[in-house]
Amino acid sequence: MKKTAERKQPMGSPRQVLELARKQGARMVDVKFVDTFGTWQHFTLPISELSEDSFSDGLGFDGSSIRGWKSIEASDMLALPDPATAFIDPFMATPTLSLTCTIAETGTKEAYTRDPRGIAQRAEKYLQSTGIADSAVFGPEAEFFIFDNVQFDSKANGTFYSVDSEEAIWNTGREEMPNLGYKVRHKEGYFPVAPLDTQQDIRTEMCLTMEQLGIQIERQHHEVATAGQAEIDFRFDTLVKTADHMMLYKYVLKNVARKHGKTVTLMPKPLFGDNGSGMHTHQSLWKKGKPLFAGHEYAGLSHLALHYIGGLLKHAKALCALCSPTTNSYKRLVPGYEAPVNLAYSQRNRSAAIRIPTYSENPKTKRMCSTKWTPVNRLIRTCMSWRRRRWPRCRRLRAVWRRP
Repeated sequence: MKKTAERKQPMGSPRQVLELARKQGARMVDVKFVDTFGTWQHFTLPISELSEDSFSDGLGFDGSSIRGWKSIEASDMLALPDPATAFIDPFMATPTLSLTCTIAETGTKEAYTRDPRGIAQRAEKYLQSTGIADSAVFGPEAEFFIFDNVQFDSKANGTFYSVDSEEAIWNTGREEMPNLGYKVRHKEGYFPVAPLDTQQDIRTEMCLTMEQLGIQIERQHHEVATAGQAEIDFRFDTLVKTADHMMLYKYVLKNVARKHGKTVTLMPKPLFGDNGSGMHTHQSLWKKGKPLFAGHEYAGLSHLALHYIGGLLKHAKALCALCSPTTNSYKRLVPGYEAPVNLAYSQRNRSAAIRIPTYSENPKTKRMCSTKWTPVNRLIRTCMSWRRRRWPRCRRLRAVWRRP
């Protein structure tokens, strides 16, 4: 990563993207899209294959090899690049332009119904059509672990998994020649300084790389658990933009960690007997530049915000199928580990599915926290948790649906 690199400015047109590629000497184009399960997929082209027409005509690929998408007899699909997502990939040896795409059907170019990015775009249009609000703003806080070693197997004669970290409490007796004893005890990682916190520099590198790519970082810190649990928060934005940022966020975390010989996981509960990882997502509805969740009802919320909470609680069981879809999710959602266990909303109470923080009485900082969800796929990450946060003249709704 170049220390002198400035924050990426969003592109507005295909012509600007091609000019960026020319100035940066890009020789390849990496075309990325997200599948239904939240995995970023990609294929790569020589830069000579990209033209202004590519953004409207699309780039073809085989959809039958993507889980849950097309059958083999109707496999052709189109990836439509979004100019606003262009950046030069910092992890590739050859200068490479990266573009995030929405998926469409061939022939008609209709949006593909199982493409999470397309679903998020349609959700934004639907919100506007209702007249309730013209935008929804999201700001997720994803937690994750940075491990030094991960092993697992499942075979005819046995099964196992094992994770390890140099700062883990179980390594107090390990031969490290010398072992200096700076190990984080269970539930004491929030958040002592170095030398107990061994990952300050790697988290900072992650932050600076994301800022270089256009993601505005708000803070980073060690999280509660031992063995390298961390959190990096970035600035809120609208649904699709935040979802794009979350995909890029995970990409940066994992590649910076790999560069240092480490590995990152966002799974909910990798350790027994310590806190798991969730994802608070701050959310707010706006109309004509004005926030809609500030009011004079319970905890300073508006009538609309309370109905919003009611909708989340009513549909919580169905939402869990999307937001907490793995058995590992429910190993996290147990008492004693700062995870929600009550289907309720409440001021201050972290065991409630929706918490309304009371850090400040300022209307600009009022918010609601939904704490059930975890970062699984793009749609989940961006749609399922709600919080009102530091947004001008607003009481922000903080939905902290924590997930793996």
